[in-house]
Amino acid sequence: MKYQGDAAAAAMGRNEPTQHACASVSVRRWLAPLVLLAAGGSAHSLVIGVTEGVTYRAGDSEIEARFAPIAEMLSKTLKQPVTIKVLSTYGSAREALKQQQVELAFVHPAHVAFEATKGGGYKGLAWTAGFTEYKVSFLCKDMPSISSWKEIAGKTLVMPDPDSITSVITRAMLREHGLQEGAVKLSSTRYQDAVPFYVQNGFAAYGATASAGVVKAWQTSGGKTCAESRGVPIKQWLMSSKLDATTAATVREALLQLGQSEGGKRALAASSYSGFVAPSVEVEKTLTAWLGI
Repeated sequence: MKYQGDAAAAAMGRNEPTQHACASVSVRRWLAPLVLLAAGGSAHSLVIGVTEGVTYRAGDSEIEARFAPIAEMLSKTLKQPVTIKVLSTYGSAREALKQQQVELAFVHPAHVAFEATKGGGYKGLAWTAGFTEYKVSFLCKDMPSISSWKEIAGKTLVMPDPDSITSVITRAMLREHGLQEGAVKLSSTRYQDAVPFYVQNGFAAYGATASAGVVKAWQTSGGKTCAESRGVPIKQWLMSSKLDATTAATVREALLQLGQSEGGKRALAASSYSGFVAPSVEVEKTLTAWLGI
């Protein structure tokens, strides 16, 4: 473009600086879209999909507010926008993960996370500290601890929403102890805190819950627990398999170090979590099989 402009100036007797100025304007106009395109590319928003379960009472705005400081911290670390997409139902979470609509995901419950990792679309990134040994307890009123699982065949067991991790673990417990589908009469109630009511009032012989608060309140009132499951990490961070290695490593490091700095602790405060720990691939494989994923 410069050489064509110089030749034209010589042939037409135009002032060379004026021609160069015109050429400069032309170049800037030509480069402008590329600059905007580059800026748009660098400002690509990384999306965190968040699902916090269905057996607790929390609205979308409340969940988003809890994760906003973490998203802000990741945004500063990655030097790009990070947004939150609340996935308020398991159906929406599964669809978002299946379609890889989010680059990162904080997933409660474990079975939805394991479905995504088993399918290959996502990889485990971190577990939530304090939630790596989520166990289901069977509440009972007058029953002794279960010594022979054949004894509970034919009895009624109430549990939360059938698609909750508590219920998925409960069914795994029954299979593990040789009780096939239908051997125990299963009923369900949506929320964990409603389970004790069924047992207390004789609507069920056993009640399955993994809420520490529910279990504590039950025992404080004189109730018993008759069985306990193996532990499961229920609140997991996932990353898309399409995420580039550099970004993945940066996010992993940021999450694992979050609870070790004052700034990180402030970011965690709204979520009520104390931090995140590295996952175990082997444990995840074992639990994926045990849960029947």
